[in-house]
Amino acid sequence: MEKKLPDFILLFTILTLILSGVVMILSASSVRANTLFGDSYYFFKRHLIYLAFSLVLAVFAYKINYKKIKEMAPVILLFSLITLILVLIPGVGRVVGGSRRWLTLGPFSFQPSEFAKLTVVIYLAAYISKNKEKMKKMKSGIMPPVMVVSVFFALILLEPDLGTAITIVALAGSMIFIGGIKLGWFALLSLVASALFMIFIYIEPYRRKRLFSFLNPWEDPLDSGYHIIQSLLALGSGGFLGVGAGNSYQKFLYLPEPGTDFIFAVLGEEFGLIGTLLILSLYFVIIWRGFRIAIRIDDIFASMLAIGVTVMVVIQAVINIGVVTSLLPVTGITLPLISYGGTSLMVNIISLALLLNLSRYVEE
Repeated sequence: MEKKLPDFILLFTILTLILSGVVMILSASSVRANTLFGDSYYFFKRHLIYLAFSLVLAVFAYKINYKKIKEMAPVILLFSLITLILVLIPGVGRVVGGSRRWLTLGPFSFQPSEFAKLTVVIYLAAYISKNKEKMKKMKSGIMPPVMVVSVFFALILLEPDLGTAITIVALAGSMIFIGGIKLGWFALLSLVASALFMIFIYIEPYRRKRLFSFLNPWEDPLDSGYHIIQSLLALGSGGFLGVGAGNSYQKFLYLPEPGTDFIFAVLGEEFGLIGTLLILSLYFVIIWRGFRIAIRIDDIFASMLAIGVTVMVVIQAVINIGVVTSLLPVTGITLPLISYGGTSLMVNIISLALLLNLSRYVEE
């Protein structure tokens, strides 16, 4: 198939989100960085390093023949599983905030659960393309990927990181649904998954607390409801046009994790409704262009890979914005391309570079 020029609308959208992230991290993380490290630019400088490294990897992702990715799917799956196991070993995985989620690589850290998202996308795209006719059968078609995703879910849950684990299940469910599963089987799996999620939430007191505070944050405004109340105050303070770049009040240690989980609240405060709608519109463009690529490319693997990458980015954005706006319970999911987070940034940029790669093969 002859390669064409990349999708420039998608490219412009990705670059705009990356630039927005640079601006927001410079502002949102400054106070916390100064408090923790005595350097207001600590997180900003590290973000630029991660960004430079991510863009180098993105060039390879853009230029690689996507069919080689299909061939490498088993190796990528094995590598991801090994890192998810390694991070759980005491003395190997680094513990932060009670969770063992990071592998230390010199001065930097790698989060295997973030890479696992892209791994699941590549694995399912390869599996569905090879087993398209079996996708309506439970035992021979659906159960193998369900078992693989269940192992990923369990390993990530042990960290513990229920938010990322649920994200991976939702991502896998979306791809399996589009891949051709019967509606009856899909409904059954969805019910089982929902029941399990509720059990995992109920058995942990802090998760129950988060769920109840989400339903009524003002019932405990100084403890379990504090985070979401501060987030809503930030968004409300921004009004229509915002208080201006760099002028957020909530980033002065009122908001938890202002440069990561709640960066959208700082964005809303500084740039108002206009700024938040702009960011939302950029994610909608990714949905539009991503599914356009998936529909117009004449290869099942490439099509499913495009769908998976698009859904992966959008699910994370929906969860993050849902948490910040009190539409979903609090969970630690970053806002793609905007939040601080080295592995998250790297995985999302590489994934979208793959999507740009695929855009060169679309049938006009």
